[in-house]
Amino acid sequence: MLFDTMDRPLRDIRISVTDRCNFRCTYCMPREVFGKDYVFLPREDLLTFEEIERVVRIFAGLGTEKVRLTGGEPLLRRGIEDLVGKLSVIDGINDLALTTNGSLLAKKAPALAAAGLDRVTVSLDSLDDTVFRIMSDVDFPVARVLEAIDAAAAAGLTPVKVNAVVQRDINGDQVVDMAKAFRGTGHIVRFIEYMDVGTSNGWRMDDVVPAREIVAAINERWPIEPLPGAHPGEVANRWRYLDGAGEIGVIASVTEPFCGDCSRLRLSSEGRMFTCLFATGGTDLRGPLRSGASDDEITELITAMWERREDRYSEERSGIPLGLPKVEMSYIGG
Repeated sequence: MLFDTMDRPLRDIRISVTDRCNFRCTYCMPREVFGKDYVFLPREDLLTFEEIERVVRIFAGLGTEKVRLTGGEPLLRRGIEDLVGKLSVIDGINDLALTTNGSLLAKKAPALAAAGLDRVTVSLDSLDDTVFRIMSDVDFPVARVLEAIDAAAAAGLTPVKVNAVVQRDINGDQVVDMAKAFRGTGHIVRFIEYMDVGTSNGWRMDDVVPAREIVAAINERWPIEPLPGAHPGEVANRWRYLDGAGEIGVIASVTEPFCGDCSRLRLSSEGRMFTCLFATGGTDLRGPLRSGASDDEITELITAMWERREDRYSEERSGIPLGLPKVEMSYIGG
């Protein structure tokens, strides 16, 4: 296994399979930036499924154990279940997951499960249609996302994790309602502090609801206690309901950075490797892949990049963005 300058292992990789999305969430792809005239990557610039499979085999040989497919919206990529099938049989990869907005999941869940996908994470920021519409900026009913979650569970893609980005004056007062909706279902809601990813979402510290406030609100309604992490490098702090009704997670990357044990590398849909969600630039992998580089040469490229890694943006900012030209979340994946 590879280790960086802070002794963090390269344990998991998040692969964006497309930069396109059918939602326009204000904290990720605001419509005023990603409007009808926005130019997305042409298909020929995207890594092919065969290229992604080759790359994952190489990463597995370096100790990577987890793969998460992201976007954009990964289910927009035609034939995504074929890619899942290719990745699910790679030796060393023991956790294959996918993050989606749920709009296409009800239809695709059975095929994804049959191809070997282990789990899904579904983004759902509110149970109120009006608030959900404000945050996603599309006319898509909450009920259909809930149906998708049920379909995923029925297909065996469990436990389903439900990600909710919390913004102070938009859905900050709905944390308890979200927790209530999924208590006792076996699904795990994860509340995410609003992050300053990219440069287009108008992020302000005042809009962040700190993790401690989220935990306090839920604990007041249903007592909870902390749980140990399920694995090293886990991004969410876990909490268990004392009455046995399941658990929640809180991702506190703004107020309680977890850079110290971050083991994730991100691969953009056009084949650039990023060692931090808040990175200012990436390392090209598509070029060597398409110019005839051998597996050994690709391995050397990845090794050199990871071994010099020293990113710890969330720890360095101390609550104040550094004003760096960060890449957008829709490009690099969540």
